[in-house]
Amino acid sequence: MDRLNELLQELGLSKVQLAKYLGVSRQMVYNYLVLDSLDKWPKEKKVLLLQLLDIKDGSKETINNIVVNTEYLIGVEKRLNSAIKSSQAFDSNLDFSGLTKEKRTLLNDFVFLLKEKLEEDDSSSESAIKYLYYLLQSMDNIPEIKYILGYMAKSNGFIKPNEFAFDEDRQFIFEGILYSALTLYNNGGASKSKLAESHKRFIQEIEQKNEEKLSRTQQLNTVKIQALRELGYNDINANNASEVFEKIAEIQSRKV
Repeated sequence: MDRLNELLQELGLSKVQLAKYLGVSRQMVYNYLVLDSLDKWPKEKKVLLLQLLDIKDGSKETINNIVVNTEYLIGVEKRLNSAIKSSQAFDSNLDFSGLTKEKRTLLNDFVFLLKEKLEEDDSSSESAIKYLYYLLQSMDNIPEIKYILGYMAKSNGFIKPNEFAFDEDRQFIFEGILYSALTLYNNGGASKSKLAESHKRFIQEIEQKNEEKLSRTQQLNTVKIQALRELGYNDINANNASEVFEKIAEIQSRKV
């Protein structure tokens, strides 16, 4: 089994890809790979794996003799992609047009993981997915979110530690700060009592931002109502939107 795990690594097969190919969850793939013999796998899953790797039998000698070259790698990739495409584990209404093959694969793998998490009978998983959704919504306005994602990808071995996909200097500084903070957290150097005041300020800052946002929303609604009244409209629609927005801008300029 050690050689099998090494072979999968050499081929660059992720647990997500293997899970989709075998029609099981990622956790089940982990469970299979820690078994001490391929013979302990469910028979149908063992057959699928042998077909993917183009192995006639699952003997230790056969697996040990496999040489990963370009031809073999291409063959495995073709069989993998063909099988996944023909036995998609979920229905999707997503429009993949306009995306490159690599981006379609990334999106497909991403949706597969989300579905797997949402299938778990665990409210914390659902909450985590919601938070991830909010995080993606905020990413364009908060560059540090990308740095956090980069840090987590590096610390879990998915990418090289010296890879910087964003602003290198800012990402470098942020990673150093985050590493120090997490080291303090993991080593027990922080406690709830010590951080109570800091967390209080954190809550106050969020509440203040929410109040400011609510105030701006109320102001905008007031201006919108005034604009509609001055133009003689009851609401904004596709036909008058441009005119109403121009009137809103005019009203706001009066108050400057």
